[in-house]
Amino acid sequence: MNAILNISPIDGRYQSKTQALSNFFSEHGLIKYRVKVEIEYLLALNKVSSLHLNFTDPQIESIQSILIHFDTNDSGRIKEIEKTTNHDVKAVEYFLKEKLIDIIPENTLEYIHFGLTSQDINNTAVPLSIKDCLDEQIVPELRKIQQEINHFANEWLQVPLLARTHGQPASPTTLGKEMRVFSERLQKQIEKLASVQVEAKFGGATGNMNAHKIAFPEVDWRAFAQDFLQSLGLKRQVTTTQIEHYDGMAEIFDNLSRIATILIDYCRDIWTYVSLEYFKQKLKKGEIGSSAMPHKVNPIDFENAEGNLGIAIAIWKHLSQKLPISRLQRDLTDSTVLRNIGVPFGHLMISINSITKGNGKLLLNESALDRDLENNWMVVAEAIQSVLRTIGYEKPYEALKELTRTNETIGKDEIHLFINNLNINDEIKARLLKISPQNYIGYASNM
Repeated sequence: MNAILNISPIDGRYQSKTQALSNFFSEHGLIKYRVKVEIEYLLALNKVSSLHLNFTDPQIESIQSILIHFDTNDSGRIKEIEKTTNHDVKAVEYFLKEKLIDIIPENTLEYIHFGLTSQDINNTAVPLSIKDCLDEQIVPELRKIQQEINHFANEWLQVPLLARTHGQPASPTTLGKEMRVFSERLQKQIEKLASVQVEAKFGGATGNMNAHKIAFPEVDWRAFAQDFLQSLGLKRQVTTTQIEHYDGMAEIFDNLSRIATILIDYCRDIWTYVSLEYFKQKLKKGEIGSSAMPHKVNPIDFENAEGNLGIAIAIWKHLSQKLPISRLQRDLTDSTVLRNIGVPFGHLMISINSITKGNGKLLLNESALDRDLENNWMVVAEAIQSVLRTIGYEKPYEALKELTRTNETIGKDEIHLFINNLNINDEIKARLLKISPQNYIGYASNM
């Protein structure tokens, strides 16, 4: 299908940014993960001596080759079978029986999907796809963004910046320190995301492994399920209904929402710095900022990222609030919702791409930063009154308030005149005269 005809921008306009996610969250990707779980399960059953499957090494290699060589022709065949079964997981079972009928003994074919409900497959396949996506795509890409911002923090650590609280001039900081705020916030949340143990459900029709126990009571199926999921890198939810309870998945989505929120905060701050002319943006020949105003170079990359991050958060919030809720032992609402699981990841990837692109365009305009500092000498009032407090000067805060809270410009000359007129010793006076908006930065340059 031509991408220009797609309804969703993540598969249309932004397809080049999201294509890698199709391995995890496309219909083909989901089917392949289901096939993987079924095959790995069959091979795990082969190791249970009570079942006497006794597959030979060549048979095992042939079973494994189905997954190794699985392609869209195979997923297409499964979709064909589904037209008859009207059941997606059962179609996978029938597909594997077709593939294996001439490879393994006929009396062992029924061990494909033995004792399982479709949710044992789905609730293993989907978490596994999420785990792989996090490990292979999302966490590495997020770390790149964090490292980019941390590079800014190191590069601009000594660059004084007029802080703004409530949008008003406030005690100076440094641009690098403000970048470090975002770097550290992201690092903390990314490490949490990277260390999360993805959970899955594997326990039969209502979570008790009823069919397994009645068929082979001598086997410890609980230990089997634990070992099986562990072999896939997943943690087993022990007490479940027919479906997993999704609390662990919700935790992942909430973690991702926090990361996206931090990135929105970053985008808005950079956007504001651009509007204040603290940053100029690299020009690319042929690009147009406005269809009407030729002079404009808009911070569109950060705007694009902010919009896509908002959509991702909205979907993750719905997933984390909806998925843990299911009537009694299960209803089907989780199934249809889970089919959208790749959408917020797609919007996140678009955002990451836009932020990286925007970061690469930033050109520091130190003259603008210095101009704002020079135009706001009143911010050193905090410094002056703090020193005056230490020597017992009467009502220092009030004295500085009277000086600075006017509608007139308070510059270096006015501040120095005020200091020189203070009835204090020369040593303190000299100390106060050395204070400027550029050097009143506390520990900001040593963060």
